[in-house]
Amino acid sequence: MRNHIIVLLALFLLVGCQNKSCEIDPNITKIPVDLKIQRLEKALYASKSKEDVLRFLQTNRLFTQKYLQLNPDQLDANFVASLYDLVTNSQLNKFVTETEQTFGNLEPQQRDLKSAFQHIKHYYPQTQIPLVQTYISGLLGPDLLVSDSVIVLGLDYFVGPKGSYRPKQPNYILQRYEPANLIPTVVLQQSAKYNHTDEQDKRMMAQMVYYGKSYYFTKSMLPCTPDSLIIGFTDQQIADVRYNEGKIWAHLVEKNLLFETNHFKTGKYLEERPTVPEIDANCPGRIGRWVGWQIVRKYMEENPDVTLPQLMAEKDAQKIFNNSHYKPKRRS
Repeated sequence: MRNHIIVLLALFLLVGCQNKSCEIDPNITKIPVDLKIQRLEKALYASKSKEDVLRFLQTNRLFTQKYLQLNPDQLDANFVASLYDLVTNSQLNKFVTETEQTFGNLEPQQRDLKSAFQHIKHYYPQTQIPLVQTYISGLLGPDLLVSDSVIVLGLDYFVGPKGSYRPKQPNYILQRYEPANLIPTVVLQQSAKYNHTDEQDKRMMAQMVYYGKSYYFTKSMLPCTPDSLIIGFTDQQIADVRYNEGKIWAHLVEKNLLFETNHFKTGKYLEERPTVPEIDANCPGRIGRWVGWQIVRKYMEENPDVTLPQLMAEKDAQKIFNNSHYKPKRRS
């Protein structure tokens, strides 16, 4: 999929264009957002007894209810004992220290998340800012919890390749578990709240548009974040797919995949895979989602009067597709 010289030039141009497009509207930066990140792991790992652990769980009720899915008023003694054993484990404590050294005071993450919520409130003024907390589970709990009332960041998942422990995922997924991916992943999950869709439309095109709207939303909330971090591709993969956009599109059209509803066929282009060899040995998995993002981008370019909330509320994927006039040319 690559002509190295041309693709490298495309990569440099892409980075340059993205840097130019990340100026934030001063009116958005003035939107008041009181967002502080509460470091739960510091309190939990300072526990000296099972009673301290119990007190932690009862004090942090939202965390206990939403993240651990437990009733803080009816906590099982065996669970409290197991959690105490976990937080006093010497090996895990080394990993906790390593995680805290990686993230420091979380200033970049807090800044980016605050900016994201300023953008969200710009488009959706009634949005309530959730409580934001961090946690280190030893890779035993969820990597993230994103809800209207609380966001829990599983920091240990995002330590990166230098971490003593890594999530049990293949390498092509692990590349998305690094510090720089944390906030884009949070905002991408947040997009689902605003992304309306026709759940009866099982066509691949409709699914592509749904994912495209999610990425478009995330990029709009984090305009200074590179596309690679939004979708979880490497910079080289982004350069490659941009250069070969016409080839990728031609494959989807020629194979009559846009209106395909068979999940076995559509999953090859939309779901997790290291590559999509049906297109090219170097084509990254989830390529259909990336194409959906380009369709939505083209739709918004072609229809400048459409607002972001209108885009996200639009359930008719066919309308978005038709009015995007998306048809990239295949390079000779």
